[in-house]
Amino acid sequence: MELLKALLFGIVEGLTEWLPISSTGHMILLNEFVSLNESADFVSVFLVAVQLGAVLAVAVLYWKKLFPLRTGAGGKPVLEKKILILWGKICLACIPAAIVGVLFDSVFEALFYHPVPVAAALIVFGIAMIVIERWNRGREPVMKTIDDLTVPAVLIIGCFQLLAAVFPGTSRSGATIVGALLLGVSRKAASEFTFYLAVPVMFGASFLRMLQYGFQFTQMELLILLAGMAAAFLVSLAVIHALLGYIRKHDFQVFGWYRIVLGGLILLLNGAGLISSL
Repeated sequence: MELLKALLFGIVEGLTEWLPISSTGHMILLNEFVSLNESADFVSVFLVAVQLGAVLAVAVLYWKKLFPLRTGAGGKPVLEKKILILWGKICLACIPAAIVGVLFDSVFEALFYHPVPVAAALIVFGIAMIVIERWNRGREPVMKTIDDLTVPAVLIIGCFQLLAAVFPGTSRSGATIVGALLLGVSRKAASEFTFYLAVPVMFGASFLRMLQYGFQFTQMELLILLAGMAAAFLVSLAVIHALLGYIRKHDFQVFGWYRIVLGGLILLLNGAGLISSL
């Protein structure tokens, strides 16, 4: 039964991590009604580490765009300059969240990892997504590809990612996409850059949480982790492909409305006493 629950958590993670609808908000609801019968410390690690399966899907799908080592003339290994520049942008955008996350992660979790702040973040960024998409309607993107992203634009997107690190429910992908759209980045470039940013962010967050736990997992805990990661990986492969296909003809407004509804549902359940804690 615990492995089935882990698979369910992995499926939800894979579905919600890449869509700008907050995986945290969905995990809150799921954990309230289908909680793992493990220690609170392990559950805390699992809910973060399951993201490794999702980010592995990005590494697989975008391997050629993210791995800079190539075979040159005479079979000699060479580093592709374009990909190194991309990694420079990724690292630059991750600096704000990395610094604040390492120093204040436990503080923000204690302050904001509760139903009301999460619901508020869902609703506020849902409204922002709708407003920005309507404002952008008919406008030509200033930066159509990731290559067009400037250093100031990358830093601003990184600051929006920081909002997700501070306020659970904001959605890392939602925050970075909102920031990118405000700067005039195309939806496709905004989405792909969000995928790339997830690689160091999720690996770092998962490693830090497992380091705090001590990497001392029982056999059952390890099986639960692997089951959740595997489900998240497989579902993420399909979701990323579907999202890129969707935004070719549609905008992000539907996700904004969905966030508002989900935030309202969490507030209602919390008011009814059906969500006790996170």
